[in-house]
Amino acid sequence: MFHVKADKSRNLLEIAFSGEVDAAAVKQCVAQVERLLGGLEKGFTLLNDLSGLENMELDCAPLLAHSMELCNKAGVARIVRVIPDPKKDIGLNILSRFHYPAQIQIVTCETLAEALKFLA
Repeated sequence: MFHVKADKSRNLLEIAFSGEVDAAAVKQCVAQVERLLGGLEKGFTLLNDLSGLENMELDCAPLLAHSMELCNKAGVARIVRVIPDPKKDIGLNILSRFHYPAQIQIVTCETLAEALKFLA
């Protein structure tokens, strides 16, 4: 299960995963991300919320990498992640090293409240 939302006024793209996530869901998510990126300005912030994630299948990794490449090409400048359990990182930190340049700021928070304070 996933949720994607673009907030043009805050130049913010939100992606949240929850429950059991398979490749079909991530493929749909990436399609929505691609569509919404056109409405954001270069320098946008990406908020990834994994607080409700229970499990993500391994075959989702190439799709996540593609999403990262799309965000990078669209001009993401800052990434804020909510990962309450480090065991549920799902490889984002490793994938980020290959799909984002070093100058993109990446912050990991334990709670959504902490992330929202960071974004304020």
